[in-house]
This record gives sequence, C-alpha cells and structure tokens, in this order.
Amino acid sequence: MPSAVTSRKFSTMFDWFDQDRDGQLTQSDFAATAGVFSRAAREDDHTNIGAIHTAFDQWWQLLVKHGDTDGDGQVSREEFVTVMEDTVTTEAHFEPAVMAIADAVMSAVDTDQDGVLSLQEYVRLYDTLGVDRDVSTAAFHLVDRDGNGVISFAEYRAAIVEFYLSTDPAAPGNHLLGPAA
Repeated sequence: MPSAVTSRKFSTMFDWFDQDRDGQLTQSDFAATAGVFSRAAREDDHTNIGAIHTAFDQWWQLLVKHGDTDGDGQVSREEFVTVMEDTVTTEAHFEPAVMAIADAVMSAVDTDQDGVLSLQEYVRLYDTLGVDRDVSTAAFHLVDRDGNGVISFAEYRAAIVEFYLSTDPAAPGNHLLGPAA
C-alpha cells in the first residue's frame, strides 16, 4: 500500500534519475545515472562498473515494461512513483532491480576490498552522487548500526531495504540521500 513517505522518496528519486531534467525518465537517463554511480569505482574496476550498468539497464527495462502506461518509451513522475510502489518494490522484482545495484555499488566503493565501507569510502560515494558531506557523514553513523566505525554489506543492504520499503521516516535507511528523503 502506497504511503506518503514512500511516495515522497520515489518522487525525490525521480528528480535524481532525471539526468537531463526534462521531466521524463528515459533509458539514457538510467545509463547516465549508472555512469554517475560508476565514477565511485576505481577506473580499472571493469567488473563492478559493468555490473552497475547492467543492473541499471535491467531496472530501466522493468520500469518501461510495467510503468510506461501511455507507451511513449518514457516514464513520467506519476508513472515512476506508481511502478515503484506497485512493481519494483515487490518481492518478485526488488532483489534483481534494486539490490543488484546496491551490491555492485557496495563492491565498487569498497576500494580496499576489506568487505566493509569506511567513512571515507562511504562519503566518497555520496560525494560522487552530489550529496553534501555533512549529510553523508550523518547518514554513515545511522547506517553503521553496530557503531563499529564501518558499514558491513548487511548494514548497507538493510539501509537500502529501508530506503525503498520503510514507511517509517525515522528509519536509518531513509537518510541515505538526506534527512528523511
């Protein structure tokens, strides 16, 4: 069931994915967004960069198949919010659409390959995405649920799940893109 919290988050995401700022999402917007995420990886990390691009393309295919209700090859804000709530966040689609990106990004950002994200690695990711350092630093401390100074893959995945699925504005994952995005 759609909630004001998830609708607001998905509307914010729409603005973020609309790379050319034309008010419609297209395959080129998703390719450009994949490029933004890929800049957080090491230049020679072709495996994770490829995985990021593949995952964003799979997400786009899901959006256009289930969300492009007028058949124009684009997804409007209304179509995006609806398809996110009705399709992408369902059990059948969430893991391959969203978590595939989260896993590839986490692997790419873990530049020292120690299996966790340090504050520096985490903030560098969000710098690449245009999120203010004060915001990403505060989010790091919320996402680091056990307070050990690093974010494990499990903690990062939990935050992603909360961002997409939680209707609780206070959930730590809702702060990934800023205070209660």
